[in-house]
Amino acid sequence: MPFRFGHMLGIEPLSAEEILFLLDQSKPFQEIQRHPLKKLATLRGKTVALAFFEPSTRTRISFATAAARLGADQMNLQAESSSLKKGESLLDTVRTLDAMKPDCIVMRHSSSGAPDFVARNLPLPVINAGDGTHEHPTQGLLDAFTIREKRGRIEGLRVAIVGDIAHSRVARSNIWALTKLGAEVTVAGPPTMMPAQVERFGVTVAKSVDEALEGADVVNVLRIQLERQRATLYSSLREYSRVYGVDAERLRRAKPDVTVMHPGPMNRGVEIAQDVADGVHSVILEQVTNGVAVRMAVLYLLAGREASAEPGGETPTPGAKRSHVESTVSPRR
Repeated sequence: MPFRFGHMLGIEPLSAEEILFLLDQSKPFQEIQRHPLKKLATLRGKTVALAFFEPSTRTRISFATAAARLGADQMNLQAESSSLKKGESLLDTVRTLDAMKPDCIVMRHSSSGAPDFVARNLPLPVINAGDGTHEHPTQGLLDAFTIREKRGRIEGLRVAIVGDIAHSRVARSNIWALTKLGAEVTVAGPPTMMPAQVERFGVTVAKSVDEALEGADVVNVLRIQLERQRATLYSSLREYSRVYGVDAERLRRAKPDVTVMHPGPMNRGVEIAQDVADGVHSVILEQVTNGVAVRMAVLYLLAGREASAEPGGETPTPGAKRSHVESTVSPRR
C-alpha cells in the first residue's frame, strides 16, 4: 500500500522526536553529496513545482538541486514572471499549477501563513520555503543538522542567535528546533528588532551581543531584514556594525571551538566581519551543502514514498519507519 504524507509548513508543530527523525533521514542524502555521481532515481516520474512568489537565490537553487538529484522533473514559477503581477489571485495561481499535476509544491511567499492557506486548498503536499516573518522550516532543519554534525549533539549546547530577530523567519524556525532538542538559546539584537515577549519562545534575551556570545558553543548571525521592515529601525549600518556586528574580537567571548553560522545572504562588514565569515570556526558553506541533503530528505518523505515502492525506485533509507514518518508532518487535507 502506498504511503501518504502531509505538508512541511513549520517546525513549531513538530515534536523533538519528529525533528530528530528528519535529521536522521537527511544523513544518507548528505553522504550522497560526496559521491562523484549524485543522481538517484528516487523521484523518477515525479514532478516538483517550485512556486517562489518572493525573490530567492539560495533556497530556490537548493530545492531545485535536491529535486534534480532525486530524479524529479521541475516546474518553475518565479516572482518576476508570476501571474500575480497581472492581478491573478494566489489561489487561482496555485490551482493552475495543481491542474498541471505536480506531486508537491515548494512555496515561498512574502505573506506569513500563505503556504498554510495553499495547503488547506490543494490536495497535494506543500513545503514552506519561507513565508513572511513566520517560518523557514528547512533552514531550521539544516541548521540543526549542521550543528549536530559539527558538535556531535544539540542537547545542552549554548546557542546565540544575533541580529534582526523580529523580522527573521530563520530565527523562529531555529528557535523552535533548537529549544525542542534541548539547546539553551540566547538572542540579542537591537530592541527595535526584537519581538515583544520573545521569552515565551523559551529563549533568554541578552542585553548585548557581548553577553549573548559569552561561553557560546554556536553563534548564528542574522542579517538585517530590510525588505521586511516598514521603517528604518537603526540609525546607520556603520553604527549597527559597531554595536551588534560579530567580529573576531567579540567572538573571543565564545568557546574556543565555537561554531559560526549564517543563513545567507551575508552583508560582510555589517552583521559579520570578513575574518569571521571566512575563519576557521565558520560552517557557512557546510550549511549550504547540508541544505541540499535536508531538502532531498523532505522531498523524498513528502513526494517520494510511492515512487520508492515502484520497480526501479531507489532510496538510501530502506528501513524508514512508516508510522513515524506519517506523524512527522501535518495530515493531508
